[in-house]
Amino acid sequence: MWNTRWFKVAALTSLAVALLVIGAALRPLVLPEDHTGTPVLTSVEVGFAQDMTVHHQQALIMVQRLDRGADPTVLRLAQQLADAQRIEIGTLLGWLRLANETPLSPHPMAWMHAEQVAPHQHSVAVADNPQPPPNSLMPGMATMAELDALATARGRDAAILFLQLMFRHHQGGLTMSSAADQLLPSGPVKESARSMFQSQSQEAGVIGVLLTQLGGRPLP
Repeated sequence: MWNTRWFKVAALTSLAVALLVIGAALRPLVLPEDHTGTPVLTSVEVGFAQDMTVHHQQALIMVQRLDRGADPTVLRLAQQLADAQRIEIGTLLGWLRLANETPLSPHPMAWMHAEQVAPHQHSVAVADNPQPPPNSLMPGMATMAELDALATARGRDAAILFLQLMFRHHQGGLTMSSAADQLLPSGPVKESARSMFQSQSQEAGVIGVLLTQLGGRPLP
């Protein structure tokens, strides 16, 4: 009697579990998933991540084009900058993948107020990567002519030009990270933007000192 009752209970339990599994499998067919929930990232967070990725990529290009015979101190700084930028690019791309967004924005700098960008207008040039529209404004970016000049410069001239371009580049990055910090109320992207602002402020200070020591001046 006891064994018969136990087998019945076990059978009913197994049947209930099977029905739950089948119901979970059929749910998307009967009740479509709601895809209108809150997005992983806001439009400002997505735009900042996309544009800062492009911005960082040009910094890597500058490092690649710096003459290996330039001042050893400048070469060490360039490598440190490249390492830091690669780590941040990985973080930015990770957020974009999480949000199912593309690395490149169809509307560069649309997330940022025009009045915040206007004082730092420069043509965008990112070699080996699709470029944003010519009329987009991304602060601190070097032109293709400037990148070509860096590739051909040698010795002290190469070090000075690199520092000049990177100093201006960092100033543009500070503008973008500060804007993201101000526009975002909270969250990891805001914290990352604030961290970028702090680290690039310190790096810009070092770049400025080295530029002065080599007898160079910041670009207009």
